[in-house]
Amino acid sequence: MENTFLKKLGLTEYNAGSSTGQESRDSGQYLQSFSPVDGTLIGSVSKTTREEYDHVIGKAQEAFKVWRTIPAPQRGEIVRQYGNELRKHKEDLGRLVSYEMGKSLQEGWGEVQEMIDICDFAVGLSRQLYGLTMHSERPNHRMYEQWHPLGIVGVISAFNFPVAVWSWNAMIAMVCGDVVVWKPSEKTPLCSVACQHIFQGVLKANDIPEGVVNIINGNYQVGEYMTHDTRVPLVSATGSIRMGKIVGTALAARLGALEGAQAVRLDLAGVEFMDSAGLRTLIAAHQSCADAGGALVLLNPSRAVARLFEVAGVTEYFTIEGGAPEA
Repeated sequence: MENTFLKKLGLTEYNAGSSTGQESRDSGQYLQSFSPVDGTLIGSVSKTTREEYDHVIGKAQEAFKVWRTIPAPQRGEIVRQYGNELRKHKEDLGRLVSYEMGKSLQEGWGEVQEMIDICDFAVGLSRQLYGLTMHSERPNHRMYEQWHPLGIVGVISAFNFPVAVWSWNAMIAMVCGDVVVWKPSEKTPLCSVACQHIFQGVLKANDIPEGVVNIINGNYQVGEYMTHDTRVPLVSATGSIRMGKIVGTALAARLGALEGAQAVRLDLAGVEFMDSAGLRTLIAAHQSCADAGGALVLLNPSRAVARLFEVAGVTEYFTIEGGAPEA
């Protein structure tokens, strides 16, 4: 079969399967991708090792600290540009989806169109992250809700929709301030590499840090790295009922650990002094939140307490004073 579309997508005989954006790693151990259309070996994608996985997660944690501070409409602009790149590559990426997965060519192109559509939807959503405004029984106070990103969003996708399912999760997560780690089906690894290649131009042009858009590849064991990892607070998995039961059990088993570290909120109204024990407790809470990709929220901290935090080197937390949060 004519394979010029592979070259246009930057695919070669051997391809790195671990990437944090523009940077990629090749373990030298490969998944081979055979086309169900004619049985031809299309290419090989390296398997992600445990060391490479930890590197990806580390980069994602670092990137989240930056990405979450970028205004949502600006995050939406990155997604908009990716949607435009998908339009340019729709012909070739649709052919790859068809050839590697086995669906008809029209369905391959249709799946890429789904990606383009969700990019358009997410761009609009980036300007509509609304929250409720509520009355308070306290004089001269107001209350409102504000949504905060979780951190790293893991996406495990199935072979039958090798690119659309990832995009449905990733584009929404990105405009909401989350970073994404994608583990595709081992039957369609080239699709993930091609999508990453298309994204690289956008990431470079906008100076986006490594770790916002990530891929890992391999068998079910690589997926288990993520489902058992408390550094990944949200995992979206698509696949069989059997796989769903396994993933659901793994995530439920670590729910308590996530819940304890994901949202620590302390009301410090009226507190003007804090002894060393109290300060150590707050620093430990801050570290637990950071490890889980979450946020420490201090309610009404005094200037004295805020200064103690600054001296202790704790700077990344949210404050709520009189009901008005500021990063």
